[in-house]
Amino acid sequence: MSQIDPETARKVAKLARIAVPDADLPRLAQELSGILTFMEELNAVDVTGVEPMVSVSPMRLKRRADGVTDGGMQDKVLANAPDAREGFFTVPKVVE
Repeated sequence: MSQIDPETARKVAKLARIAVPDADLPRLAQELSGILTFMEELNAVDVTGVEPMVSVSPMRLKRRADGVTDGGMQDKVLANAPDAREGFFTVPKVVE
């Protein structure tokens, strides 16, 4: 069983760029230790011959026709634009 000490938890938090108060480091270390323990349990499971699954229930994904369209709703798309000209979104210039 892997045990993570508060100092290692501090390093992990720093690497993840998460601000963790010193008072919360022991609890974080305990939670990380629990995650590692669970990972060790998963590694102990024999999965030889088991194919990877996408879903737990066997089903085929619905397919749709792959057809190119213009959308046919330019007016609806541009209705929410703060500024639109000649059928396009207008944005401020950001590069000089």
